[in-house]
Amino acid sequence: MRLFKLFLTWLLPWIAAAAVGAPDAQKLLEASDAIRNPGRPFSVNVVLTEFQNGKQVDTSSLLTFSRTVEQNAQVASLVQFVAPVRDAGKLMLKNGSDMWFYDPATKASVRLSPQQRLMGQASNGDVVTVNLARDYKATILAAEDVQDGERKTRRSYKLGLAASTDDATYASIELWIDADNSRPIKGRFFADSGRLLKTVYYRRFMPQLGIERPTEIVIIDGLNPQSVTLMRFSDYAARVMPSNWFQRDYLPRFQP
Repeated sequence: MRLFKLFLTWLLPWIAAAAVGAPDAQKLLEASDAIRNPGRPFSVNVVLTEFQNGKQVDTSSLLTFSRTVEQNAQVASLVQFVAPVRDAGKLMLKNGSDMWFYDPATKASVRLSPQQRLMGQASNGDVVTVNLARDYKATILAAEDVQDGERKTRRSYKLGLAASTDDATYASIELWIDADNSRPIKGRFFADSGRLLKTVYYRRFMPQLGIERPTEIVIIDGLNPQSVTLMRFSDYAARVMPSNWFQRDYLPRFQP
């Protein structure tokens, strides 16, 4: 009887939610996007750290600049490599379906794929700002409890995201969003073949540009859980950015 009462205690909130109707999946995704991404031009420091079997094997520091392109709601991002020294000054640009890498030593820009790995489990597409609600069509798959990146149980909506644009980084995503505050909790990212590429946890929410945003993302390889990449975000700042920063031809002249 006691177990039955505990079960009812867990179940009743979900029954109540169903009675008033499940939230709109796309709007829920938009709300989650707004937590991950400030709705204004901004910069943020990103530190990538790769671990193999619990040991750190590599690290890289980046400074990213992002702004929304008004006419199509795409987010354009420019990534400046800061460290290690061998990479300092290199640039990566994502604007629409185009992604470019620029090396000031050779003064050459090379087209990239968002799916290519940048370091560890982090792909090029993971370090630029992404508007998931623009690139994916969302449906609610389930309402369920899920363990977050800090091993706490959260009530969540599990969304299924299907790519709706050609420049989407992943073919499909399963995304768990907190039912209480729309925060992203966990994601599973899949290739065209349906193979699991990575599992991601969003954690350590802290005040940044007006609201609490995730300041750490843990990326776990889909085949080898001992291969982990940690992304740390700090020093969000609103910025004034000219549109020419986000043009390929301007990369050789870029000065932040």
